[in-house]
Amino acid sequence: MNFIKKTGLIIDSLFENIALLSLLGLVIIVTTQVMTRKFLNYVFFWSEEVTLLLLSWFAFMAIAIGFRENIHLGIDAITNFFSKRVNTILDKVIHASIFAFGLFLLVQGWDFTILMLKSTLPATKLPTGIQYLIMPITGIMICAYSLLQFFSINTKRHHNIEEGNEHAD
Repeated sequence: MNFIKKTGLIIDSLFENIALLSLLGLVIIVTTQVMTRKFLNYVFFWSEEVTLLLLSWFAFMAIAIGFRENIHLGIDAITNFFSKRVNTILDKVIHASIFAFGLFLLVQGWDFTILMLKSTLPATKLPTGIQYLIMPITGIMICAYSLLQFFSINTKRHHNIEEGNEHAD
């Protein structure tokens, strides 16, 4: 069991670090593009394509990380009136729904990735499927997180990151 937990944490850390590197790459490329256009009147031919690729990868990974950290949109105004037992049942329904969404991303994302592998991106000549490969990867992560949460296993890795908290991890 300890091996499974360590393996899961390694995969999760790798996933989060790829998300952070995507964001960092995005910032560096956009900054470089703006500076070279402003001062050298030159734009790298691949910069827009790579920026959009990194943006889509980061956005999908951020969705999964948001589910992991349980920071997705939730409305407590109505559920505050329910008993703890009803809220527990609602939580299970929510986790099952999130699992279904992850499964949808996995299946449809995989089909779309395979379909798009036959064409290439114009600037980088990468297979177009690389844009969509993040969908099934995100689907797998969402399914894993929602399954763990369904069985009341805490998936949060960063505590105290709520709005207005100055001492985030």
